Amino acid sequence: MQEVPSTVDAAALLSRLRGWARELGFSQIAVADVDLSSAEPGLQAWLDAGHHGRMHYMAAHGMKRARPAELVPGTLRVVTARMDYLPRATPFGTEPGWQAIEWAGLANPAQAQISLYARGRDYHKVLRNRLQKLAEKLATEVGPLGYRVFTDSAPVLEVELAARSGLGWRGKHTLTLHRDAGSMFFLGELFIDLALPLTDAVSAHCGECRACIDVCPTAAITAPYRVDARRCISYLTIEHDGPIPKELRPLMGNRIYGCDDCQLACPWNKFAQPAVLADFDARPGMAGTPIAELLAWDEPEFLRRTEGSAIRRIGFARWQRNLAVAAGNALRTRDDASLRAALRQAGQVADDLVREHIDWALA
Repeated sequence: MQEVPSTVDAAALLSRLRGWARELGFSQIAVADVDLSSAEPGLQAWLDAGHHGRMHYMAAHGMKRARPAELVPGTLRVVTARMDYLPRATPFGTEPGWQAIEWAGLANPAQAQISLYARGRDYHKVLRNRLQKLAEKLATEVGPLGYRVFTDSAPVLEVELAARSGLGWRGKHTLTLHRDAGSMFFLGELFIDLALPLTDAVSAHCGECRACIDVCPTAAITAPYRVDARRCISYLTIEHDGPIPKELRPLMGNRIYGCDDCQLACPWNKFAQPAVLADFDARPGMAGTPIAELLAWDEPEFLRRTEGSAIRRIGFARWQRNLAVAAGNALRTRDDASLRAALRQAGQVADDLVREHIDWALA
């Protein structure tokens, strides 16, 4: 075990680490142990039930997700980090508040709704870069350091590590919740071979609340702390690469990338905080844009608009597929000649997957 150098006060080092993290835009830093064995039965049961859908990589890594020291040999601690992501222009303390604005957007069938976290720069890039800088700063303090940075990009039980280290508790929607920040934040991890002091977990405060479970449009939260990804709109619009099941399409409304409903309904998100970084400010076209306008983008336009964005990873075909579903749901509420024309125009160059969804929408 690599101990904190005897010349360094471990508690003081952790305090300085938190200070460096704040300078880099992180909202909170904590430290978890690497023994997650008690989480393995729940993970295995979730995989056995097929709740991971077509995310085959979830099963491919097996229990490595719950074994940080196997994933990165030599790991002794996991530094967990959260970074708030609500755009800096988000209205706080005014009426209507940001949650009311998002609900209004969801109630406007002709408007495309993109999850709040995806309206700015790709968080993978932002957190990975800043966690790397944090690790380098730590290494200058303690000497040679073995480490690896993760941000939702490898087999890591992020929420479990966040909960054990005290970043918050696991909500019934399976996201991490914090009393002073809700759930509108990203998580990142720094696996290190240095035995930093562990930080304490916090108690859960969901009580009898079922707001997230009851509001889910597709009933994807099948029980407290259990999500069936195959029904989750975030999975369907991002991870799923095939046709969207027809019985779920009407339930998706105007959500074209991700879904925030369970977070919008959560009472703790009245305490959500704005981002420190400009990276998460909403880009043009990513908030409040008519579906017909987005359908008019060709592939070069899509690639230009989504450069450096998490949205680009789904590719143009899935983007059009999602828009077609939203357009069909909008036409169900009110016929719109311009929206029909946009669908027909997009269909002229669509592949078979997109064409099937466009035909569904027009019908």
